[in-house]
Amino acid sequence: MTLETPTLETERLLLRPFADSDADDIFALQSNAHVLRYWDSPPWVDRASVERFLARCQEMADEGSGTRLVIERRADQVFVGWISLNSWNPDFRSASLGYCLTERAWGHGFATEAARALLRWAFDTLDLNRVQAEADTRNVASARVLEKLGFVREGTLREDCIVNGDVSDSWVYGLLRREWVANA
Repeated sequence: MTLETPTLETERLLLRPFADSDADDIFALQSNAHVLRYWDSPPWVDRASVERFLARCQEMADEGSGTRLVIERRADQVFVGWISLNSWNPDFRSASLGYCLTERAWGHGFATEAARALLRWAFDTLDLNRVQAEADTRNVASARVLEKLGFVREGTLREDCIVNGDVSDSWVYGLLRREWVANA
């Protein structure tokens, strides 16, 4: 089943499908070691990774497993990062949320604003009951974003990632439809 990639607008942001013209911004983001210090894979070192990333975006849409969107500021069309809803399972009515933002976008509420828009679309369009997200336990800022959105920390995945020799734990967060509706 194909999943149509939405275009969503918020007060300050435009969430839209990826385009080939985003390649330089994607590579700059995904090759930044500081941005990816809590990520579950190392920073990119070759530009072929961009092509694989864009192909995976299209593959997610084509197979109906999720959607990944560019986040850009509406005022000046500046690339802020990306956000995704993946692992969509219509039988279980569940999916996972993920996002990655440029350093210059941190601390402005963009992740929360973008996630709120994508969650609104997902709960309304996909009839979700549950959305899950994970954050490295050292990534306090991402944990705050999830908690602002109403996610509940459900547990810890101990030593679930080893990237560049660094072993890390992840927190698992869940947001149920009834919690989303109560806070909307």
